[in-house]
Amino acid sequence: MSCRLPPIQPSAQSMRGFMDTLSDCLDSAWTKQFTKAGIAFDKPDRVFWVEPGRSPCGSYPAPGASAFYCPANNTMYVGLRHVVETSGGEPLSHYAVYARVIAHEYGHHVQDRAGILLYGDGQMESGDTATRTEASRRIELQAQCFAGAFLGSERTTLPMTREQYTAMINDVLGRGDDRQPPDKRDHGSGRHYAGWVITGFNGRDLTVCNTWIASPSKVS
Repeated sequence: MSCRLPPIQPSAQSMRGFMDTLSDCLDSAWTKQFTKAGIAFDKPDRVFWVEPGRSPCGSYPAPGASAFYCPANNTMYVGLRHVVETSGGEPLSHYAVYARVIAHEYGHHVQDRAGILLYGDGQMESGDTATRTEASRRIELQAQCFAGAFLGSERTTLPMTREQYTAMINDVLGRGDDRQPPDKRDHGSGRHYAGWVITGFNGRDLTVCNTWIASPSKVS
């Protein structure tokens, strides 16, 4: 497919147009993947917000979070201004930084439709703190890999220049939970948070994103 995104201008309306176009591309790409696998696929709903609000998964904005997926209503939530604020002021020209956020949340919807979230939730409910945080990291790092796989599949049309790619990887390197205490480390280290994006981006099929068979050292 050919996913061509509009440039992002400094307005919520422009960011909304960017996110809607990208989400349309994600709808198309993932529908094809599920069709190949013979699995029914429902596209997620989208709430791209400016004003604070509530979802079945809680109110937003939440501290430090600009985006989340709510499986209770199969909806992606992204703050149109919040996503820029939480990037540390990343230039809007570095569109890949923002595209990765949307592709990651979409990855959680993919996990939900494929039954992976249900499996992961079962792991978290049945184990101790260490088991719960590791299962959460496997979920989050797989979503990172799915985001990388989508962006890699579109690298010729987005386009993914070296500058865009570097900006994206540097951004995710800074989003790890390395400094969190063990019971809060539910997303993965910066090295792995970036590493699974790279794995997906360079992989030729989605089997490379199976974090559930990766050794614990790969999802720490």
